[in-house]
Amino acid sequence: MTLPRYAFIKANWHAEIVDQALTGFAELIPMAQIDVFDVPGAFEMPLLARDLAASGRYAAVAAAAFVVDGGIYRHDFVAQAVVDGLMRAGLDTGVPVLSVSLTPHQYQETAHHTAIYKAHFVEKGREAARAALMIGQTRAGLAA
Repeated sequence: MTLPRYAFIKANWHAEIVDQALTGFAELIPMAQIDVFDVPGAFEMPLLARDLAASGRYAAVAAAAFVVDGGIYRHDFVAQAVVDGLMRAGLDTGVPVLSVSLTPHQYQETAHHTAIYKAHFVEKGREAARAALMIGQTRAGLAA
């Protein structure tokens, strides 16, 4: 029996925080079953998620990003576009596409805030893994 494979996309902006989601994800799904893909930022995730889901290789695709207010653009619009795109990728392909994309109301690049969000991303990675496993089990039950 072949074990299911999972794709995990992570945005490189704030990688020290975002990478923690993969750490949490891998606590429940072994790294041997996970293919990791890096993208420059959150905005690039939906297209790659769609392509990975459409490949037929993955039971689920998870995508992680940290979209903060940099004062230059409306980060809430970017975050909404990303989440909408990820949802559309899943609906269009029939493969679960899970978002670990967070948009805090206030983030400052301090040791305190960074530590808080690193821990939060580990938990969000675990939640995404639980969701991927649960969706897989539910869908397998429907097919039986």
